Amino acid sequence: MAILVIVESPAKANTIKGYLGSNYKVVASKGHVRDLPKSTLGIDIDNNFEPHYINIRGKGDVIKELKSEAKLASKVYLATDPDREGEAISWHIAKQLDIPESCACRVTFNEITKSAVKESIKNPRKINLDLVNSQQARRILDRIVGFKLSEVLWKNLKSGLSGGRVQSVAARIITEREEEIRAFVPQEYWTVEASLSTKKGDKVIARFFGDGTGKTKISSESEALTIESALSAGSFKVASVKHTKKYKQPAPPFTTSTLQQEASRQLGFQAQKTMKVAQELYDGLNLGSEFGGVQGLITYMRTDSTRIAPIAKEACSEYIRENFGEEYLPKNQRSFKTSQSAQDAHEAIRPSTVTIQPRSIKKLLSTDQYKLYKLIWERFVASQMESAILDTVAADIECAGYLFKTGGYVIAFRGYMSVFDGDHLPDDEESEGSLEALPALKKGEALTTLELKKAQHFTEPPQRYTEASLIKFLEENGIGRPSTYAPIISIILSREYVKREGKALVATPLGEVTTNFMRKNFPEIIDYEFTASMESKLDSIEHGENTAVGVLGEFYGKFKDDVERALSSENKAEFSVPQEESDVVCERCGRKMVYKNGRYGKFLACPGYPDCKNTKAIDKSGKLLEQSEAKEPTLAGFKCEKCGSEMVVRQGRYGAFYACSDYPRCSFTKQKVTDTGASCPICSSKIVARHGKGKMVFYSCEKYPECDFSSWDMPLSESCPDCGSMLYYRKSRKAVICKERDCSYKRDEEMTVIE
Repeated sequence: MAILVIVESPAKANTIKGYLGSNYKVVASKGHVRDLPKSTLGIDIDNNFEPHYINIRGKGDVIKELKSEAKLASKVYLATDPDREGEAISWHIAKQLDIPESCACRVTFNEITKSAVKESIKNPRKINLDLVNSQQARRILDRIVGFKLSEVLWKNLKSGLSGGRVQSVAARIITEREEEIRAFVPQEYWTVEASLSTKKGDKVIARFFGDGTGKTKISSESEALTIESALSAGSFKVASVKHTKKYKQPAPPFTTSTLQQEASRQLGFQAQKTMKVAQELYDGLNLGSEFGGVQGLITYMRTDSTRIAPIAKEACSEYIRENFGEEYLPKNQRSFKTSQSAQDAHEAIRPSTVTIQPRSIKKLLSTDQYKLYKLIWERFVASQMESAILDTVAADIECAGYLFKTGGYVIAFRGYMSVFDGDHLPDDEESEGSLEALPALKKGEALTTLELKKAQHFTEPPQRYTEASLIKFLEENGIGRPSTYAPIISIILSREYVKREGKALVATPLGEVTTNFMRKNFPEIIDYEFTASMESKLDSIEHGENTAVGVLGEFYGKFKDDVERALSSENKAEFSVPQEESDVVCERCGRKMVYKNGRYGKFLACPGYPDCKNTKAIDKSGKLLEQSEAKEPTLAGFKCEKCGSEMVVRQGRYGAFYACSDYPRCSFTKQKVTDTGASCPICSSKIVARHGKGKMVFYSCEKYPECDFSSWDMPLSESCPDCGSMLYYRKSRKAVICKERDCSYKRDEEMTVIE
């Protein structure tokens, strides 16, 4: 009997298959198989927050396959991702397969290489229930907050809104930055720059620093003119020259957040895209026989640690020695400090095999895969290399009692910059440096004035957050965890609390109103310190220092009171959601139409509803569609059975249907059917085409449900042995039955029905 290995993704399954022998079978669960129900809370709060899990819709076939394969297997190993989410998925699968908690069935891979996979299979362990409980507590907490907040927002703001624990904090961060920008008052300041020349004719650019008292700010044009006048009458002289060597250390290898930030900055990737491509690199790609077939190219990409395994350090040192030389290796292998809040469960993100250079497999990867792998590979290799050495010079230049500064540097030894270049060069205010050598200057040397430039400036408001800077803020303040950053951003964008303007994230009017409402009614939920402390408490469950019931119970008491108070108060007047006005004028009443969100996206509506019900269709960019493009409902050709108005054909989530044109005064609807010209073999009525979910079409008797014959049934040429009537195959029952309802003839049989 084969040993069954269950992983999450089909791509990972394909990779691992190549590493294990023929006595192993590898299948994928395709993520979670059970979850809380979508339509209800799914948590018994009064019974110690007991969750009610159900099988996820659409996972029936997957669960059936897992159970079938498990029955045939001698052993079952659960090899889902090596984090809390993966541990919970393994626990749910174990519940479905009736695997006891005491069974050593759990294996994890930090990297998907042949050696790592085989070593993990040799050392299975029990499912870590502390990890599972931590994930469950987080899921339950987020479900309670999401459901209860949504109820409050629907009542007090408008229907259709939803709230979340960490997402609300992220929306607050972006909203507060928008408030800072609006409140910002620009301050005037001036700069003075001197273009100077040595006796040899070498040019030097120096910038005003201050006077004898220290650094001085020039606040007005009159001050700048006074300085300029004094400089014109004086002479420039070198006051001091300082030569130093600076050692620039490489950056540590990537964590999840730093990878997302750098991929955004250098590659223009959104966080969600970064994680998708990183998952592909981790799961494994076919690199051909030259590189050992299917390989996982990077270690696990959800981590907050900068730790590197000793074996990986050794391999990287050997690579650097062979390809760059001994001088590019530091005397001692580098280690980087991991933040105190880090879980440190996994290594930093690094290439699984450092000798697989990006350029050597470029043709085997997609463009995005290559870019991200190259970024990860270069950052890791650079992190283990010698520092760069910079020869710097800083000069102070005096004139008329004022001090100017200039400086520059050249790279004496590139070190790690030979691999990962240009992002960590010095930005030294004192040296005013630039990547060029200054001409030789001596103390006391006189300089000739070529030109004096004064310029007016105004202070700039704080910059809006980008994905990269928001992730950095979340991480620095302990809000969320590595695996949650991308979903957080995706959710606040999809809920339209935030929108993109280029790379910037901007709070929408809806986002600002919702944040203000939350600040008044749920100050703790969107408090940075409270959210960070809650993350720490959830982490403490993972370490066995706390219980899920204890953490949830402590939180829920205060939260319940806040919810009840918010539901009992009336806030709509204070926190009304502003309507976004368009330039389109309603031709019926003359008002400017406003943007609305419907089931199928945005549209324009008259603000005079219900007196004026005029609407107009728009495309995704907001452009008004012509009448022909807007797909106005077509007449059905018959009258409403309820009010006599014309019936029209409309599109719903389950396909086309007939509806009264006088909606919403009349809500009569009728399923759309089309006569096929065929007769029902059961009752001789018409066979009609009916429209099911999506684009699905099925055929049935027009007298359905009185006559339940459908296209999933099949008339047979044989007669009933009991009464002589026609027999037909009923697919739903996997049986042959008689046309006559009073006849009880039935024969269990499975046939193929052509639909």
